[in-house]
Amino acid sequence: MATPLAVNSAASLWGPYKDIWHKVGNALWRRQPEAVHLLDKILKKHKPDFISLFKNPPKNVQQHEKVQKASTEGVAIQGQQGTRLLPEQLIKEAFILSDLFDIGELAAVELLLAGEHQQPHFPGLTRGLVAVLLYWDGKRCIANSLKALIQSRRGKTWTLELSPELASMTTRFTDELMEQGLTYKVLTLVSQIDVNNEFEKLQRERGLGSEKHRKEVSDLIKECRQSLAESLFAWACQSPLGKEDTLLLIGHLERVTVEANGSLDAVNLALLMALLYCFDISFIEQSTEERDDMIHQLPLLTEKQYIATIHSRLQDSQLWKLPGLQATVRLAWALALRGISQLPDVTALAEFTEADEAMAELAIADNVFLFLMESVVVSEYFYQEEFYIRRVHNLITDFLALMPMKVKQLRNRADEDARMIHMSMQMGNEPPISLRRDLEHLMLLIGELYKKNPFHLELALEYWCPTEPLQTPTIMGSYLGVAHQRPPQRQVVLSKFVRQMGDLLPPTIYIPYLKMLQGLANGPQCAHYCFSLLKVNGSSHVENIQGAGGSPVSWEHFFHSLMLYHEHLRKDLPSADSVQYRHLPSRGITQKEQDGLIAFLQLTSTIITWSENARLALCEHPQWTPVVVILGLLQCSIPPVLKAELLKTLAAFGKSPEIAASLWQSLEYTQILQTVRIPSQRQAIGIEVELNEIESRCEEYPLTRAFCQLISTLVESSFPSNLGAGLRPPGFDPYLQFLRDSVFLRFRTRAYRRAAEKWEVAEVVLEVFYKLLRDYEPQLEDFVDQFVELQGEEIIAYKPPGFSLMYHLLNESPMLELALSLLEEGVKQLDTYAPFPGKKHLEKAVQHCLALLNLTLQKENLFMDLLRESQLALIVCPLEQLLQGINPRTKKADNVVNIARYLYHGNTNPELAFESAKILCCISCNSNIQIKLVGDFTHDQSISQKLMAGFVECLDCEDAEEFVRLEEGSELEKKLVAIRHETRIHILNLLITSLECNPPNLALYLLGFELKKPVSTTNLQDPGVLGCPRTCLHAILNILEKGTEGRTGPVAVRESPQLAELCYQVIYQLCACSDTSGPTMRYLRTSQDFLFSQLQYLPFSNKEYEISMLNQMSWLMKTASIELRVTSLNRQRSHTQRLLHLLLDDMPVKPYSDGEGGIEDENRSVSGFLHFDTATKVRRKILNILDSIDFSQEIPEPLQLDFFDRAQIEQVIANCEHKNLRGQTVCNVKEISTVLQYVVGRNKLLQCLHAKRHALESWRQLVEIILTACPQDLIQAEDRQLIIRDILQDVHDKILDDEAAQELMPVVAGAVFTLTAHLSQAVLTEQKETSVLGPAEAHYAFMLDSCFTSPPPEENPLVGFASIGDSSLYIILKKLLDFILKTGGGFQRVRTHLYGSLLYYLQIAQRPDEPDTLEAAKKTMWERLTAPEDVFSKLQRENIAIIESYGAALMEVVCRDACDGHEIGRMLALALLDRIVSVDKQQQWLLYLSNSGYLKVLVDSLVEDDRTLQSLLTPQPPLLKALYTYESKMAFLTRVAKIQQGALELLRSGVIVRLAQCQVYDMRPETDPQSMFGMRDPPMFIPTPVDRYRQILLPALQLCQVILTSSMAQHLQAAGQVLQFLISHSDTIQAILRCQDVSAGSLQELALLTGIISKAALPGILSELDVDVNEGSLMELQGHIGRFQRQCLGLLSRFGGSDRLRQFKFQDDNVEGDKVSKKDEIELAMQQICANVMEYCQSLMLQSSPTFQHAVCLFTPSLSETVNRDGPRQDTQAPVVPYWRLPGLGIIIYLLKQSANDFFSYYDSHRQSVSKLQNVEQLPPDEIKELCQSVMPAGVDKISTAQKYVLARRRLVKVINNRAKLLSLCSFIIETCLFILWRHLEYYLLHCMPTDSQDSLFASRTLFKSRRLQDSFASETNLDFRSGLAIVSQHDLDQLQADAINAFGESLQKKLLDIEGLYSKVRSRYSFIQALVRRIRGLLRISRN
Repeated sequence: MATPLAVNSAASLWGPYKDIWHKVGNALWRRQPEAVHLLDKILKKHKPDFISLFKNPPKNVQQHEKVQKASTEGVAIQGQQGTRLLPEQLIKEAFILSDLFDIGELAAVELLLAGEHQQPHFPGLTRGLVAVLLYWDGKRCIANSLKALIQSRRGKTWTLELSPELASMTTRFTDELMEQGLTYKVLTLVSQIDVNNEFEKLQRERGLGSEKHRKEVSDLIKECRQSLAESLFAWACQSPLGKEDTLLLIGHLERVTVEANGSLDAVNLALLMALLYCFDISFIEQSTEERDDMIHQLPLLTEKQYIATIHSRLQDSQLWKLPGLQATVRLAWALALRGISQLPDVTALAEFTEADEAMAELAIADNVFLFLMESVVVSEYFYQEEFYIRRVHNLITDFLALMPMKVKQLRNRADEDARMIHMSMQMGNEPPISLRRDLEHLMLLIGELYKKNPFHLELALEYWCPTEPLQTPTIMGSYLGVAHQRPPQRQVVLSKFVRQMGDLLPPTIYIPYLKMLQGLANGPQCAHYCFSLLKVNGSSHVENIQGAGGSPVSWEHFFHSLMLYHEHLRKDLPSADSVQYRHLPSRGITQKEQDGLIAFLQLTSTIITWSENARLALCEHPQWTPVVVILGLLQCSIPPVLKAELLKTLAAFGKSPEIAASLWQSLEYTQILQTVRIPSQRQAIGIEVELNEIESRCEEYPLTRAFCQLISTLVESSFPSNLGAGLRPPGFDPYLQFLRDSVFLRFRTRAYRRAAEKWEVAEVVLEVFYKLLRDYEPQLEDFVDQFVELQGEEIIAYKPPGFSLMYHLLNESPMLELALSLLEEGVKQLDTYAPFPGKKHLEKAVQHCLALLNLTLQKENLFMDLLRESQLALIVCPLEQLLQGINPRTKKADNVVNIARYLYHGNTNPELAFESAKILCCISCNSNIQIKLVGDFTHDQSISQKLMAGFVECLDCEDAEEFVRLEEGSELEKKLVAIRHETRIHILNLLITSLECNPPNLALYLLGFELKKPVSTTNLQDPGVLGCPRTCLHAILNILEKGTEGRTGPVAVRESPQLAELCYQVIYQLCACSDTSGPTMRYLRTSQDFLFSQLQYLPFSNKEYEISMLNQMSWLMKTASIELRVTSLNRQRSHTQRLLHLLLDDMPVKPYSDGEGGIEDENRSVSGFLHFDTATKVRRKILNILDSIDFSQEIPEPLQLDFFDRAQIEQVIANCEHKNLRGQTVCNVKEISTVLQYVVGRNKLLQCLHAKRHALESWRQLVEIILTACPQDLIQAEDRQLIIRDILQDVHDKILDDEAAQELMPVVAGAVFTLTAHLSQAVLTEQKETSVLGPAEAHYAFMLDSCFTSPPPEENPLVGFASIGDSSLYIILKKLLDFILKTGGGFQRVRTHLYGSLLYYLQIAQRPDEPDTLEAAKKTMWERLTAPEDVFSKLQRENIAIIESYGAALMEVVCRDACDGHEIGRMLALALLDRIVSVDKQQQWLLYLSNSGYLKVLVDSLVEDDRTLQSLLTPQPPLLKALYTYESKMAFLTRVAKIQQGALELLRSGVIVRLAQCQVYDMRPETDPQSMFGMRDPPMFIPTPVDRYRQILLPALQLCQVILTSSMAQHLQAAGQVLQFLISHSDTIQAILRCQDVSAGSLQELALLTGIISKAALPGILSELDVDVNEGSLMELQGHIGRFQRQCLGLLSRFGGSDRLRQFKFQDDNVEGDKVSKKDEIELAMQQICANVMEYCQSLMLQSSPTFQHAVCLFTPSLSETVNRDGPRQDTQAPVVPYWRLPGLGIIIYLLKQSANDFFSYYDSHRQSVSKLQNVEQLPPDEIKELCQSVMPAGVDKISTAQKYVLARRRLVKVINNRAKLLSLCSFIIETCLFILWRHLEYYLLHCMPTDSQDSLFASRTLFKSRRLQDSFASETNLDFRSGLAIVSQHDLDQLQADAINAFGESLQKKLLDIEGLYSKVRSRYSFIQALVRRIRGLLRISRN
């Protein structure tokens, strides 16, 4: 110990021992290679514990005082700082414990503390009671370890096949123990430890708890004793004990007594066997070399005086307590001496070896064979150990082989006695008392020994020596490798013994001989030999001494006798009237005869049970006809016991289906069970009467049991459908009725002489029910009444028995009630933990009951469905509801609880727990039942605790698998392991299905969640903390944790993969469900560190169970995804970081010692940087996981069939997809099995693909969460790109492999999409960051330029574009394109993802939004031309080169997807085309599009779209898909139109003509006047009809605008077509121009429309129209154009600054979020409208007036507008000039002033924003927040500061660019206004003739005339001019001049010149404003006169 008085918290009397046992198990049984070294270490450390075996630390005064004071001073605990105070109560208990076990006080304290810690594993026990268990458990562990170590020694009897080093180590270690006197210690302990004494001591101190605790303690104590004894046994087997130890052992056995039933207990049996093995010299028969080795190791021969000492000790005449035991040892010694005597050079030992006969005689005199039979072989422990059986077998065979004279002597004595008995009987005397019965006992012993054969050894084969060489190779003697090889001498002797004993058999030995044969016939080969022996004995060529019947032990004799009995008894068959006298044995069978018959019947049963040949040979023998004779005898008057044996023999015959079929008919014919009532017959006959009248009276039921057994066998072999046809309604029903009503329903009320028989009856009858129901499949015909003809009338046939059972079990029938009551009684009995008669049978009966319920639950759905469809008038109720019913005995609904209570006995009765779990799993699917079950389970506290403990215990039971001896785990043990495993699987499935139901459900109760309060308030704890019990969650975590502390990882993943898979699934479900997620994840994170410890071991590798392994990883990865998401949301950075490092690092890392990764993290990245060459890189875990998913999939070979049609077989398989195949057809079986194998292969394939897909999905989810949800700054930008690159390349390589399964493509494509998106984002972010961190003094734009041309080389030579380098990007692009081509024609959805990926990828090369700082234009043209190519252009150029290298194949795929297929696929393909066409400088793609006709197809499809789009304008549209595809299509066409060549192609394909034909543009919905300002309604996901309409119209207008702009060569043609478009939709156009409401949308419409009109509705266009221009249509067209003009001019007066719009503009300055950008949009649109109208005016003026004198005047010479505006009438609501009258020039001046003012405000705003952008980090937080909110209205507070800066920058760039656009518009408006003003002033002031001058009328007329001739342009405008100009008087002109001088004053001029100075210089039109200002000034100075 560390300090002399420190307490070991694991309890030094328990913890270390448990550890030893665990290490021993790992090394010896589990064969773990690393365990050998650990075992060596621990054995060296704990050698004293083995030497002092079970010795406790003594009491000690010092310790006593220390503990006494522990409540005030405390005690130190190893490995913990400080001391711990102990409560008074614990100290009291410690002293009691110390006295009780006589152990040191500190050891007692340790046990109690450990007990306290282990308490949750033992619900319902106090720490003291647990301490008692731990004390004995420690002892058990040390005893078991000792036994295991000794078993692993090298030696002569067995080998465990361990590695030589391990075997040497354990042999050496145990040898050292033996030298220290191990035998003496073991024997002393075995004598000292006594269960009863220990119990008395515990009882006195109240150290025993519940029945279960008592049983556990007693089992532990018994196991300690037994393991100690078995250690000696194992030692003796491997290397016999020395002389002294042998004497000690003999001394111990002298005092031994037997148990109450006369047999030896397990301990003494082991010690006896140990002694027998000390005398075992069977190796003498082996080959010489091996024999010599052995002789040197045998103390018997090597130790001096060994033989002499032992011999004298055994010759000693003093009697032992058990003379039989003494006799057994003496016999073994005699045989050992006889064996030695055969060795060469043993003359020195002659005096002893010659005493062997005498020794054997002594043994026989003491009834050695009787003792062996009654006390050894009968013992229940005897057959549990193979080497016990082998030793006794050797003992007997040695006796028979080595002492033949003795055997002869025994036979002679038996003959002698038989004669004496015969004479006495002749004379009528009593036979003499002194007769010996040794031969009889020997035969009975042989019969008994070989009767059972648990290890399939078939040792009895040594007694059979085949006389003739066997023809069949399967039936060989044990040594007959070759048919004619001579059998060994021993076998010859033994077989001679069997044959000779049967010759001239005296009657006294007749029955023992038959019993011996019965034992020797046990086994398939033995049975065959025995059959032959009996056949040969009876045949005539054996020289017959015993008269005609042949040997009495022969088939001939036996069946002949049976026939005689039958003949004889049949005559006695009484008449039907005198039935009551039938059992008077008139000439019956004597008791002796009866015993003989029974013995022979049993022998027959044994033979025919094992050998089918014998069965058929006997049955088909023409003279013997056994079945007929037996059935005949059954009708005679013989005792029930004999009848029972006859029935059992029939059952053995019934094993062959061919016999069973005829047997059914014979049974029916002989009416053993009366099924036909003859009217004349007054009284019943048959077995029913026997049961009710005879057996019930005797209270013994052999006949009934045998009958049930017979039915059970027959039902399994062959099932007759028309049993009894012709005599009664055909069917099995009468039998079932008898079994159900007479046997089962009344079994509890009958009286039983032997208590166990009650349960035997129940078991055997329930077994029949179980088999019937198991083999029943509900068919449709069962639910239709079948009529048969019987004696001329139609009667209804019986239903199949399964139907009847189902009907009874789906109703509250007596049968169901009895079954449930039986279950209740069963669990009550088991709860007593006491043995009682018939316990095994009760358990079996309960198992059948549970199985019946299970089968019913499985079949009820089909049964009830068929019943519903049929016309039968039957009512049934689902079994799960019946189970909810009230239990009549307890008056509670506790049936399900009773079923669940069997789980509590999972350790002792695994089968019952299995069935119980299966039922619970079945009924848990229904959520209504769940709620009720939770109530029932939690209603009673103690039951609730037990149920929880039961579930937990079943999940915990891993000991079952632990130490099964691998090579010789018996069938039973293996079966139990499988059953326990299945039970755990069912419980986990129960949890999984329950978790899907609403709370409260069973899973929540079993996993420890709150049921009374909301589930999410649960606080999960470790077991024992705050009174928290151990729940299924703890058990599940335990299963998964085992092994995570070592290097190998979770053990369950390898050893029980399916179990582990379900455990992970439960945990995932808990984490994924919103209610349970919080508590579960908190608990896993804090108490368990579950995810980190599990993820360390990914990927799991387990090729055998690939499917399970993939699913395990899937659930675990999904859980990890949730954890990463949750910790990121809650800002638990250290947790997120730890997991990310684990998954992503490519440097080898040691798992952290603590949770904080911060500081180490910094160091690690630095050290990684410094030593990057020395540290080897490892593969990232996330990639390793991907590697473990094998994308290739083996597909089963297609069927090659000769007999079946393959297509039909495929059809059949397809029909059976959800059903199991049952190929019950008699045809080529080989082919059927081929088909079945194929189907199994196919199922496996589907499962495997599903698992792979699942794993891949989970992996993808994990990757996506890492990239999207985790804080960006946890992964450095560079690493992030590298990680994404690695993953992308790997995942592509895997899917592009030729072997890769196509089914995995969709998942991979989805992952590729996410990864590419993030790659693009990461690269762009990096670009932005580099740009932000660039040189501070440079301006933003320069920074962008400079950072893309690489920085100075010494700093950071960036390879190309991003951290990962261009080459990586090109590789990714190529792989993406390969993947797209790999999908071929199908898989459009997969391609959709890939197109998305490609778009993201191409986005990388797109130049980011740069702020327009108005500086860039300062560069000269030359500078721009010679600038080096920036990285964006380079990357773009390379990309397009790569894309074009794929040629037409790729183009074809993308174009085809763009034209048809799934909507999203179309949209993305169009977007991709859009992107490619925009960067394709060579215009290859455009060429392909137009040449291959795809462009035309797209254009023509607009007509189809027209129809679908019209349906979208209804208030509730069907689906918006059409709208989105239309938008994509128009966007693409617009993109094409931007290229001059593209615009021409589009005009050629008639796109505008198509648009003109579309009717949807005419369906403009009315706007709602309430939402006048458009922003008042909350936005919805589905846009309003008006918005939808705009989404349809705007793209068309944009397309027109782009075509007008880019079609230079064909400009007039384009304009003509656009004009036609406008005119064909003129109503809509005019409605828009009226501009009723002002909203962002309507202003956008207007802005676009005015833009188009300004370019298309010009006078010169009409001449270009290719319409037949007749006068009328020309007039109409001119009318349209005129109307457009008028409306446009009218707009000016509204937008040139009417008050209402101004008000609107600034009505709401404090708007937030969305609305800020809305406001920007509105402002931009209004300026755009003004600019467009001004442009239109300018175009009209320029087009229509070739000279200044003939200007077209658009404005009247009135400036009243401006005066008015500047004057007092600020509140005017309407425009001053109605739009149909000409506006005055005042509007232009007003607009000029307004724009000049706007310009300055925009300019300031622009400058401020630029400076803010350069210093974002310095802005105050409020402002940052405000900027973010306009980009992201909600959730700004939740994002990190870095993200806020990104958003703020984004917003500022937007604002800057918006202001730059506004500035350019203002500048344009100002220039155009000045120009128009100048032209008008020039006309009015220089060329205009006022009306009041004398020639005005003439002048104006000529003017108009000339104009009309000149322009051929007669529009209404001119008329207006006339009306407007008719009143232009001289006064007006003077007024104009005066007003103009005022309006166009100095201040305005200065402003305009400043604007030019500030802005226009950097644009192209330098000093234009200056020139115009100068001219206007000049004009105004001119005096009119």
